Amino acid sequence: MAHLGTGRRRRALAVPVGLALTASLAFLPSVAASAAPVGMTADASATATPDTSGPKLSYVANLNAYGSMKQAKKAITRAGGTVVIAYEQIGVVVAHSQNPEFAKQLRAQRELFVSVGATRTAPLSVVQTTEEGTTQRLSDADAAKAAASATDGQEPLESNQWDLRAIKADEAHKINDGSRNVTVGVIDTGVDDTHPDLAPNFSKGQSANCVGGVADTTEGAWRPYADGSDHGTHVAGTIAAARNGIGISGVAPGVQVAAIKVSEPATSLFYTEAVVCGFMFAAEKGIEVTNNSYYVDPWLYNCKADDDQKALVEALGRATKYAEHKGVLSVASAGNSNHDLASNAIVDETSPNDTTPVTRTIDPHVCLDLPTQLPGVVTVSATGDQGFKSYYSTYGLGVVDVAAPGGDKWQIPATPDANGRVLSTVPGGGYGYKQGTSMAGPHVAGVAALLKSRHPWASPSQLQAMLKGQATKTACPEQVYNAAGVLVDATTCNSKWGQTGYYGYGVVDALKAVK
Repeated sequence: MAHLGTGRRRRALAVPVGLALTASLAFLPSVAASAAPVGMTADASATATPDTSGPKLSYVANLNAYGSMKQAKKAITRAGGTVVIAYEQIGVVVAHSQNPEFAKQLRAQRELFVSVGATRTAPLSVVQTTEEGTTQRLSDADAAKAAASATDGQEPLESNQWDLRAIKADEAHKINDGSRNVTVGVIDTGVDDTHPDLAPNFSKGQSANCVGGVADTTEGAWRPYADGSDHGTHVAGTIAAARNGIGISGVAPGVQVAAIKVSEPATSLFYTEAVVCGFMFAAEKGIEVTNNSYYVDPWLYNCKADDDQKALVEALGRATKYAEHKGVLSVASAGNSNHDLASNAIVDETSPNDTTPVTRTIDPHVCLDLPTQLPGVVTVSATGDQGFKSYYSTYGLGVVDVAAPGGDKWQIPATPDANGRVLSTVPGGGYGYKQGTSMAGPHVAGVAALLKSRHPWASPSQLQAMLKGQATKTACPEQVYNAAGVLVDATTCNSKWGQTGYYGYGVVDALKAVK
């Protein structure tokens, strides 16, 4: 497993019903109104033809608590923008524009907007097919070996699922597989709902394609692109592959799973407008848990001192907070850069990842990994079969909430396949191995779904408290594998307040969740 002023006299503006709700929930920061920018008059703003010489970009415009959505749309049009969708519930507008000064002109209207930013650095265009990374497919020989090793009550490939046993999910299944009244939304690259291990638990009515910022619920829109990634399908299997005598078992094989596709074709980049759509769709469709095994592109870390990145943080923060208010618990992967999110300085060499990256040193306290570091989101690090932090997993004392199996090629389990990665579903009815915090997140989402099944009236904050309280406390190890597979001293693991930087409050426990 990456942004006009009118010159008229300021007057009081009525707050729309949707904004009245969000303002009361503190979704929208209040900003004092200001005069129009110097040199801009009412006549000029009304009659000037916007510049269209720039690349066509996508933007998010975030209204302040007193901004009128009607006036905001007019301002966007005057500045040469086209409204794609307006979320009145949270005061966020997605727009397209070729005006190089589009964001600057809207930011000047502080009586309407608190922040405006481009969601990408590459222009909107048709994306050409590119080579995708490969997944290690399960071989026929390994499948036969696993099936021969399966015991009574196990799925045919379950003997290879060391990850289920690491969180006692196999024992939990003897008590409760989870409720069909609970749905986990996989905000990802799409899910192949025709897979025989996913079809029994798939919720079409809660699935959509959010690429571009507007939810498309037509049949199959949620499936991966033909040239796309198997990532979302793999994640979905870990969460809720059915116990149906086929293949594997998910952590919560009795709950439903939905697909909310947010990644661009071919590149699999996750842009803000699509992810905001994903959280809003989940909130309105009654989804209880979302899994977010990605970071929002093109910035690995979004710095609030940058006008564009600040707007992305604001828009996504509003969307996740609104989803939480509607009963959604959001789970997110910490990342695969082996970074310490509790440190004061991280070197980011990958951003922006849709054009030309530049090397920068950031402070993760003010430059955030999204959605991982947003308030209310459960942040997950990855472990291997031996319980060590996976060599690639990002970590951070006070940032990581819990840990879960994500796989590690250096931590080899005593399974028929002796493969330290995580086995799950891939498109076309097959199975494959992946490793990453992307694989750890869905284990936590599955346990959260079991908790929601057991405690249907629990709020997202209560579910998060139970995840932490029931987690198996795990101390900092003396040693850990590095990227070369060498055991080295675990000097980067810190402990305080009953937490560690590597594991947070500990490794999640599916058995406790069902008890």
